[in-house]
Amino acid sequence: MANYKIGYTTGVFDLFHIGHLNLLKRAREQCDYLIVGVSSDDLVAYKNKRAVIPFEERIQIVEAIRYVDKAVPQTNMNKMEAWRTYQFDVIFVGDDWKNTEKWNRFEEEFQKVGVDIVYFPYTRNTSSTLLNETLLKLRAGI
Repeated sequence: MANYKIGYTTGVFDLFHIGHLNLLKRAREQCDYLIVGVSSDDLVAYKNKRAVIPFEERIQIVEAIRYVDKAVPQTNMNKMEAWRTYQFDVIFVGDDWKNTEKWNRFEEEFQKVGVDIVYFPYTRNTSSTLLNETLLKLRAGI
């Protein structure tokens, strides 16, 4: 049985891989309903990156995953704004963010409204960044 009613997580979900799938599966196992914010192309660009897969395709991929109840655009990094919109009682995030200044602030803010933060182990051997670097090397003949 799930620990939480509504869960929320976000990501770019570019070059979808097993780390993404594991995050969504583990999140859904802990809540009755999982909402997933998919970063818009503008938001990805704001982070000085560029998604390989366009937003419209990435959100379709995420909404097709059986662990996802609802996929929504993530147009900014304000997780409290997302909470005001979706009223989740838990947010799931990779443990690479644990003890960072940004997420320490989120922990304080979410504690005030009764939202838990659950950190999952980051998939170290597979990431969209690593896949992108590999593709660039292959393209360059390295």
